Amino acid sequence: MTNSKHHDIYNIIGKNIKKYRKKKGITQRELAESLLLSDSFIAKLESVTKQTLSIDTLELIANKLDTPITFFFEED
Repeated sequence: MTNSKHHDIYNIIGKNIKKYRKKKGITQRELAESLLLSDSFIAKLESVTKQTLSIDTLELIANKLDTPITFFFEED
C-alpha cells in the first residue's frame, strides 16, 4: 500500500467514526471517556491528522457506537 493510500484509509476511518458518533449523539469527550481514551486521540482520529489505531481500539469504538466495524472502512 502506498503512503497516500495508507493515509487515505485513516481519513476514511476518521470520517466514519465522526459520522457514527454524531448519529449516536455523543461528543468526542463522551466517547473518549467511555473508552478510557484521551479527547485528543479521538479528535486526531476524526481529523485529517494521521492517527494510527489498533484493530482492538477500533472494535471498542465500533461497539460503543453500535456500528459494525466494517462500516468504518466504507467510502461515501
